[in-house]
Amino acid sequence: METSLLDQFGKEFEHLLGEFKFPLENQILTFSILLFIILLSPIILRKFKIPALIGLIISGVIIGPNGFEMISEANMKMGFVSMFAKFGLLYIMFMAGLELDMQEFKRYKNKSIAFGAFTFFIPLLLGYPICRYALGLNELASLLTASMFATHTLVAYPIVSKYGISKMEAVAIAIGGTILTDTAVLIILAVISGSDNGVINTNVLIHLAVTLSIFSVIMFWLIPKISRWFFSKLESEKTSHYIFVLSVLFFAAFLAEAAGIEAIIGAFVAGLVLNSLIPHSSALMNRIEFIGNSLFIPFFLISIGMVVNVKALANDPWAWAVAGILTTFAIFSKFLAALATQLIFKMTGPERQVIFGLSTAHAAATLVVINVGFNMDILSIDIVNGTVILILLTSMTASFVTENAGKKLLIEQSKNEPIEGPLRRSQHLMVAANQLKDNEQLLDFSILITDKKVVNPISVVSVLENDNDVENRIRKSRKHIDDFLNHFSSSEMSIQATATIDHNISSGIARVSKELAADIVLINDFSKTNILKRLVGDDRDHLLDVCDKTIFFCHFEKSFATYRNIALVCPPMAELESSFTQWIERVFRVAKELNCSLEVYGTSDTFDKIKAYQQFRKFGSALKHHEIGHPDEALEFISKAKESTLIIGVFARTGAISSFLGMDILPQRMEKEGAALDRIFIYPAQQITDGFFASYDDLSAVPLAVGVGTLQRLSKGIFKKNDSESEQ
Repeated sequence: METSLLDQFGKEFEHLLGEFKFPLENQILTFSILLFIILLSPIILRKFKIPALIGLIISGVIIGPNGFEMISEANMKMGFVSMFAKFGLLYIMFMAGLELDMQEFKRYKNKSIAFGAFTFFIPLLLGYPICRYALGLNELASLLTASMFATHTLVAYPIVSKYGISKMEAVAIAIGGTILTDTAVLIILAVISGSDNGVINTNVLIHLAVTLSIFSVIMFWLIPKISRWFFSKLESEKTSHYIFVLSVLFFAAFLAEAAGIEAIIGAFVAGLVLNSLIPHSSALMNRIEFIGNSLFIPFFLISIGMVVNVKALANDPWAWAVAGILTTFAIFSKFLAALATQLIFKMTGPERQVIFGLSTAHAAATLVVINVGFNMDILSIDIVNGTVILILLTSMTASFVTENAGKKLLIEQSKNEPIEGPLRRSQHLMVAANQLKDNEQLLDFSILITDKKVVNPISVVSVLENDNDVENRIRKSRKHIDDFLNHFSSSEMSIQATATIDHNISSGIARVSKELAADIVLINDFSKTNILKRLVGDDRDHLLDVCDKTIFFCHFEKSFATYRNIALVCPPMAELESSFTQWIERVFRVAKELNCSLEVYGTSDTFDKIKAYQQFRKFGSALKHHEIGHPDEALEFISKAKESTLIIGVFARTGAISSFLGMDILPQRMEKEGAALDRIFIYPAQQITDGFFASYDDLSAVPLAVGVGTLQRLSKGIFKKNDSESEQ
């Protein structure tokens, strides 16, 4: 009996393994595998500094017919994979039209039109002969590939958004140029896709003119009227709003195909039509972005990877030559467009670099053009392979250029801007603590750094994990709330105290900080009392990922009365962060209340800004400067500091303007060197990135920056060594 059961189990197990035979035949299993790839590939590849967008394309290469053949070519072209990929393609173009900021375009209309003309015609006119004679493409393929050079995607936009320069003129011009050049490329694509087997004649143009006129009347006159009526009459039906938007998207795509052009053009027009009807910060826009970025668009990116022929790249040197020519000219042509714009409008070097950085990346629209050309058999697999490499290299170049230029722009802006302190009505401190015991000093510290004239200064929040025993702990938390209120009663300061539940502590802190509109979050970083370490492990990273407020991680063991001086360690360009005055205001208040001197370890630019703020706010604390080029240079002082010193280290989130090499390990090094010292680690607030462009947010120049920074530091060491030898 036991033998027969084992045999049966073995047969069933073999049958189950048979379902995983490549290529996968079971549609449900295939869908499940693809969802796991969408979930895991960005997480895994992010560890290797590979962006999620590129990671999904690489995943497609691995599982596609030219890789391990997990997905068959038939399934890729005819199955649900093809259907979802087409949905993703439509969704990309729809969101591109939906997210365009028409107000910014109108504000800088003339300059945007000029830059749009340069960034469209220069790549197109110079790219056509290169494709025709250097790559040997035919006329139609050369025109389509050259139009691909003209497109660009605002991959680096999250960088300027984080730096707080998204409203600057150079950024607005680049965005306006994007609207014009991508629209012009789509018109070319419409003509090519509506041609008669690649032949463009008078009959084709007349046919397109008639069908596009009908299409335009329906989309720009009829659909807006219906949409306004629907959104006004069914205002409370939130789910219906999303279904209606999808209906408009796919109906517009159908109308475009019926008119003899590509469906993606209809999707782009649908986005433009609904642009003014859907607020960018609305719940409906959030639903549209969430579904697109989490499901449809990843399927499209994976499908692009499936088309790539790895064997051709491995065995054919010409494939690499094509990739090199495409990438080099794509970057060079966008630089020429930015240079022409700078010369005509007499812009500064950093402004030109920002325009170039924002316009040099090729991603969404480029994928669209190449995908259409390949499916119409106009473009070869070599062009597709080369385009994937182009996307990676131009995206990294764009991020690197924009980061450096954005910092220069901010430095110029900060020199001309007057110092202003945070408004009292915007100051609200949130203290994250679950009980009074072991948190008394944290609460006392919150009083020290608070302006007594603020009406609603402090909230103490207990975040409890949502589990089976949460109701009992909520009841017990009422006693802790009373303890908090009693503790603050002697300070005659009005505070709020509340308890809330969430799936994890970090998410609860992030959510409540937004609900309270807090500008700063205080949390105990003392290992014995840290509520985050007990529940989520690596508490700092987790909280920094989900909470964009300025966060103070506090470690107090001594009485505040023992402090004699404060050592403030700042990274280069800390003064350029948008939340600079938030935390420096609180640091000066600590120094004032405890009658401590303030010693600043940082660059001269940072110190000058701190000194200017001290004079503006009339803080009387003694101020001293120690010039350092990098925060780790302060470690030697920390190791020798007296126990009466309070260490305040200022750090930054990854991608922020003041982030620096070794930032991720420096807090641990500070803790080790200053184990006997009390300390506060400050992470300034991070700017929120705009919606659609957030899907490219992890495209950064961190790997390049690490390499460049390392070379710079090595060269400094070599030159110093040579100088000392020559002196001898």
